[in-house]
Amino acid sequence: MNKTELVAALTEKTGLTKKQAEAAVNGLVDVITDALVAGEKVQIVGFLSAEVKARPERQARNPQTKETITIPASKAPVFKAGKSLRDAVNGK
Repeated sequence: MNKTELVAALTEKTGLTKKQAEAAVNGLVDVITDALVAGEKVQIVGFLSAEVKARPERQARNPQTKETITIPASKAPVFKAGKSLRDAVNGK
């Protein structure tokens, strides 16, 4: 499901107009993104939790040249499904 399909499904499910549904989806994405950028953890109980994890600098090897390279430190968003979502997907 892409964003357009999500907006259409939200329109059907809630009775919102397409414009309102798109604003809601965009707003949710913006709020979650802003919270993660600020270093906050986002939790929607039963659905998902998201947080930013720091990855330290590390050494790796280029498999073609066998040259050792340094991969710089970075941050990555990490998402974990909530219990209710996992149970729904597994048919429980």
